[in-house]
Amino acid sequence: MARIVITEFMDERAVDALRAKHDVLYDPKLVDDPHRMMGEAAAADVFIVRNRTQVRGELLAALARCKAVGRLGVGLDNIDVPACEKRGMKVIPATGANALSVAEYVIATAMLLLRGAYQSTDDVVAGKWPRNALSSGREIGGKTLGLVGFGSIGQLTAKLAQGMGMQVIAHDAMMPADHSAFANAKVRPVSLDALTQGSDVISLHVPLLDSTRNLFNAARIAAMKPRAVLINSARGGVVDEAALAAALKSGHLGGAALDVFDAEPVPAGGGFAGCPNLVLTPHIAGVSAESNERVSSLIAQKILEELA
Repeated sequence: MARIVITEFMDERAVDALRAKHDVLYDPKLVDDPHRMMGEAAAADVFIVRNRTQVRGELLAALARCKAVGRLGVGLDNIDVPACEKRGMKVIPATGANALSVAEYVIATAMLLLRGAYQSTDDVVAGKWPRNALSSGREIGGKTLGLVGFGSIGQLTAKLAQGMGMQVIAHDAMMPADHSAFANAKVRPVSLDALTQGSDVISLHVPLLDSTRNLFNAARIAAMKPRAVLINSARGGVVDEAALAAALKSGHLGGAALDVFDAEPVPAGGGFAGCPNLVLTPHIAGVSAESNERVSSLIAQKILEELA
């Protein structure tokens, strides 16, 4: 029987499936108690985390007997994967399990930001009638969506966008232009510059690497179409947050949605105050009731297979 330590929230049914065969410590608040987490790590054969637990440095060193790290999600920037593998620890992400949740987030926020008509409740309740002010919103049909990164999430986002009548173009630095994924999805591959200049909505789906840090900096944001919308549900650091805020305040950008940030939680009193048509969410694009069940079930299944 293996010792499994789970440091962040996981669907209870998946936890129960692990408990049926192994010794499980499930404490979704363990991540907030680093000293205790270090102690529990020392006895763990399997360590299961989300995005807040940083499996590197001292914590990684404490995982002396660990054989596998389960990631309740797909991003691995909180895990030192090469160091884990060097120590013989297998890193297991929930690839594909939260793709629909992220894709729906992108389409929903794109529609909200283009239309710009959903912040009027208080005015209407107060007896005001801002009909003229809110009558110039834009439809999503016929607009061009540019996807930066065309993995499983980008491909599913393209499918949903096409269902809404959008044209879709994509750029992926890791895929040649003749990759079958583009043809299969009926998506046109383009250069990053062409995508930046030609998209009404840009959605980011890339990991945070040296090559993608501040990929959308002040110069690239300035090259976007006037009144375009930028959505980042990938990783904080891919967008220069100060440059984005300035572009919203100047009116160059028509809207933006950020689900990920340089620092999480975002420091109070940051540079986003006063930005128009901005949606900020706390790293939940890939988290829904359904995706949590899928992600948790998949990781539980893979861990049980690994321990069999």
